[in-house]
Amino acid sequence: MKGFGVHTSMWTMTWDRDGSERAIKAATEHGFDFIEIALLSPDKVDPKASRILLEQAALPAVGSLGLPEPVWPSRHGPDDAVAFLQNALDVASAMGLTALTGVTYGGIGETTGLPPTAQELDNVARTLERAASHAARLGMRFGIEPVNRYETHLINTAQQGVEMIERIGADNMFLHLDTYHMNIEERGIAMGVLDAGPHLDYIHLSESDRGTPGAGNVRWDEVYGALAAIDFTGGLAMESFIDMPPEIAHGLAVWRPVAESRDVVLERGLPFLRNKALQYRLI
Repeated sequence: MKGFGVHTSMWTMTWDRDGSERAIKAATEHGFDFIEIALLSPDKVDPKASRILLEQAALPAVGSLGLPEPVWPSRHGPDDAVAFLQNALDVASAMGLTALTGVTYGGIGETTGLPPTAQELDNVARTLERAASHAARLGMRFGIEPVNRYETHLINTAQQGVEMIERIGADNMFLHLDTYHMNIEERGIAMGVLDAGPHLDYIHLSESDRGTPGAGNVRWDEVYGALAAIDFTGGLAMESFIDMPPEIAHGLAVWRPVAESRDVVLERGLPFLRNKALQYRLI
């Protein structure tokens, strides 16, 4: 997880043969250092075929996901969530991925209308501990991504993510931040980065409307300046949702196009983010 990458939502959210070929080809053509693959349905992925495609392109990759409702650990306990995550990790390992991250502690769109209870957080911690242990056995890293209050009631800020990671104490766990969510939840994006500190190893670079980076109100100099201040050396992943299945659009509450087109994001947003990363000596 080094350098400048991209979430495969730019081209596909379905990791089938067509989607994987399209995303890997495009990411390579645009000079990305790695890709982030949405592993929303691990059982529908062909790990061997994916590994061959990635190796042929010499393109490193990580995986990300959110848990489906039937296995939400806060509601149903750890066992089913652990089984789902262990299977996802096995698939990711077979694909040759180096890490699995995302909303690994719950669902995208999981809210109760109340603050998380001690029991809910205990269920989450026990799930993540077992999943991180399985990831370690596979030689993989395991991340958690705080998301905004409208998508979960469990972990919304960098500080909450750090508290969960330190509660578990697994050496292979890391914090994964996202500027879209931070723009909503943190008192200042720089504060979130500083709170994350050495736990931060991955960040989504996403605009305030999830569209074209540089065209919204994320304070990008604050983002990059804070990353430089903590000597960040992890993965910088551009994330803009262009191709979303209905169930993901529902969880993210995206009801309209977030950018004029994929080409606009790649021709305007991508150079903007890369130039900022170069300016702050992050790539």
